Amino acid sequence: MRTLIFDFGGVLVDWNPHHLYDKHFGDAAKTDWFLANICTMAWNEQMDAGKPFCEGVAELSAIHPEWAREIEMYFHRWIEMMGDEIEGMYSLLQELKEKGCPLYGLTNWSSETFCQVRDRYRIFRLLDGMVVSGEEHCLKPYPEIYHILLDRYHLNPAECIFIDDRASNLRGAEAVGIRGILFTGAGDLRRQLL
Repeated sequence: MRTLIFDFGGVLVDWNPHHLYDKHFGDAAKTDWFLANICTMAWNEQMDAGKPFCEGVAELSAIHPEWAREIEMYFHRWIEMMGDEIEGMYSLLQELKEKGCPLYGLTNWSSETFCQVRDRYRIFRLLDGMVVSGEEHCLKPYPEIYHILLDRYHLNPAECIFIDDRASNLRGAEAVGIRGILFTGAGDLRRQLL
């Protein structure tokens, strides 16, 4: 039986800064601009790679003092970016687990924020193990983080399938011998796994 490895945000749970900033700005287009120009994904990935949020927030606020309040919100109101579990995924993982399929997690996520949700979502309890980038100080799609998962849990890459919603992360997995599936929804994933 194949070992399945799941990304978290956008695959198992709904993480989206729009949940917070659309309320704050009252305008999704303004949120889009803010996330494209101020609190960018590249900036967020620094914290996913282990940089303390206090440093990241201070550095970015020094560059954009006019946005200091909104930048600080990114950490202090971070939990408001979380939605529900991705529809259909809990039942799919439960079904796979009952069939004896090994389930693991591999995520780019700050250790300072993941600790707020680790016990909040029941889907994480279905996993046999996980690797969180912020705890390891390395990110997908670089090979080091895939090797950490494989080595820690004694997994054979040729027997693994990695499910992620970003093609670049799938390419990273495939570079170390793990087959990838691009996640677009629970129904499509179920069909591909069957």
